[in-house]
Amino acid sequence: MVMNPVGASVPQQGWKVHASACLDNADRILETVWAYCVPRRITFKFLAARTAVHLQNAKYAPRGSSGKFVTIYPTGIDELGTILQDLGALLTGEPGPYILSDLRWNEGPLYVRYGGFALRHCLSARGDRVPAIEDPNGALVPDRRDAVFCTPSWVTLPDLLVPQLAARNATTVTELPYRIEQVLHFSNGGGLYEATDQRTGARVVLKEARPHAGLAADGADAVERLHRERETLERLAGVEGVPAVHDHFALGEHHFLALEFIEGTPLNKVFAQRWPMNDPAAGPAEFAAYTEWALGMCAQVEEIITAVHGCGVIHGDLHLFNVIVREDGRATLIDYEVAARIDEARRPTLGSPAFAAPRDRTGFDIDRYSLACLRLALFLPLTAMIRLDTGKPEDFAEVIAEHFPVPPDFLAEAVRTITGTGGTSGTNGDALRRRARALPSLPDGINGWTAARDSIVAGILASATPKRTDRLFPGDIAQFSTGGLNIAHGAAGVLYALGVTRATPYPAGEHWLLERAAAAPRGTRLGFYDGLHGVAYVLAELGYRQSALDLIEFCLTEHSDQLGTDLSGGLAGVALNLAHFAGLAGEPSLFDHALRVADIVADRLGTVEGVGTISGGDHPYAGLMQGSSGPALMFLRLYEHTGDRGFLELSATALRQDLRRCLLRDDGSMRVNEGWRAMPYLDRGSAGIGMVLDEYLTHR
Repeated sequence: MVMNPVGASVPQQGWKVHASACLDNADRILETVWAYCVPRRITFKFLAARTAVHLQNAKYAPRGSSGKFVTIYPTGIDELGTILQDLGALLTGEPGPYILSDLRWNEGPLYVRYGGFALRHCLSARGDRVPAIEDPNGALVPDRRDAVFCTPSWVTLPDLLVPQLAARNATTVTELPYRIEQVLHFSNGGGLYEATDQRTGARVVLKEARPHAGLAADGADAVERLHRERETLERLAGVEGVPAVHDHFALGEHHFLALEFIEGTPLNKVFAQRWPMNDPAAGPAEFAAYTEWALGMCAQVEEIITAVHGCGVIHGDLHLFNVIVREDGRATLIDYEVAARIDEARRPTLGSPAFAAPRDRTGFDIDRYSLACLRLALFLPLTAMIRLDTGKPEDFAEVIAEHFPVPPDFLAEAVRTITGTGGTSGTNGDALRRRARALPSLPDGINGWTAARDSIVAGILASATPKRTDRLFPGDIAQFSTGGLNIAHGAAGVLYALGVTRATPYPAGEHWLLERAAAAPRGTRLGFYDGLHGVAYVLAELGYRQSALDLIEFCLTEHSDQLGTDLSGGLAGVALNLAHFAGLAGEPSLFDHALRVADIVADRLGTVEGVGTISGGDHPYAGLMQGSSGPALMFLRLYEHTGDRGFLELSATALRQDLRRCLLRDDGSMRVNEGWRAMPYLDRGSAGIGMVLDEYLTHR
């Protein structure tokens, strides 16, 4: 919620003040900030609900915004100093999570950072549309919001903040007996590092916990969970397949646990490498060999869990990522931060949806449920669907038995445990299974398709909320950042699907989209999949041609040159849509606009060698939606419209850029190389590249 005094003038950028807060003192901090800022006509904003504060500090919340409860916008350096001095004194002693992107003011919950006040955008080096600030030359540059304090190169740190920077830099890791070798993982709760104990030369894993951050569902922060994990592992000392505790210590306000380093590979990666259904050439021998390995792996993990239970401990978070497979094939079970003693009656507060037990499972049955899911997931990794359809365990078992030589009892026991007919505390499994099996079956042929479509459509329309203004249908969480209108995540995509499948029309939904598209404010996203160009396309497909053309005219008045070059939300999709409407409306001027957009993309394209060999991370993505294959498709369509072979050459260059970021696997497939995994998918993977390449080759 933003509190902006009437007539107040706020700079577009500058030094801003953040106040962090815990769940139990957020109200008190807000009351203090309100009482200070409102009489002084100082603009500020705050998170308006306890749930929002919790989510902002949750374990997997973005680290760059973690802890930010209140933001205050000073009008200049003088007011900045006054606010920090006055409000800092009023809030002395109030705890709160450390804001990683900011510089802390003294020992309280106030932090400062230089950044944008007004929301402006520019393109990042990777081609993404990101928040921007203005440099001394008047150019918009990315407003970096990393999980580390930094200032733009042209900004001088105010004198009042120099001591704060010195205090921040005084805490280092140089005096620790551990040498950090590499980062293994970051979360909002802290980091996970591979390190060397300089006293012994032993390799260890350092697990970091930040106070008041990384909150679980029960409100426990990372420090509390780290202490629980240490107590659990000390209780399990000597159990085969459980990592040993080497040390625990604090550095500043952060707590650390030094654990035995397990040399090996996470089970999810081993599974992906071994699973024969990924290999089109795999035959009975390969399926039999895999089955033998998977049965052995399940037996090992079950043996570890049995030993853990023998010590009176529930692990609580068993899944593929938490099993490490050593080079010799032995399994180790890691990550005990949500583990609990059997006498604590405490449920896991974090977990994988594909393995987490339902609430009717208690005690050791929580782990038994996860073990049963592991039995199925190592053969068919779809157990996340069980929460949506309680009949799926039996379906999965049937598919597994059809393809793998698995003992029937192995699968039957897993199904009984998951459905609640074989555990000791599940009570409603039989009823759930009967209800799932009572669903009507679909007829064969076209009638089956029609019945399935009508059933799906009925569910979609039942979920519609036309009285809401932010979205029409429930969907991906991305619709709350990209908007509820677009094709990718909003109403336009759903209405388009209803239209092309010849489902019963939904006039109320179409009018909802028409009204909100016509009232779209300046600054609304413009892209084909994430913005108004896609909405215009769908409106035309639904028969609202004039409204679609009006929306295209509105898009042409916006600054599309600030977009990236991709197909999803960038210029490639815009140009393709303008070319489409030029033909639809017989408007050559729209095609001229498309050519001008294509010129911008061509200017930015660069050479084949101008892109690296890795996709994602700090590098531009490859693929159809966000990589060079989107521009390749745009150039290809323009070649088909104009016959200009220059467009065909540009398409070839763009395709070669994406192919440069692919690797050839042992099974003969080509996938996009992300450095740590190979992606076959449509959006950022090789499937989308292949689709465009196939069309390109028809012209060669």
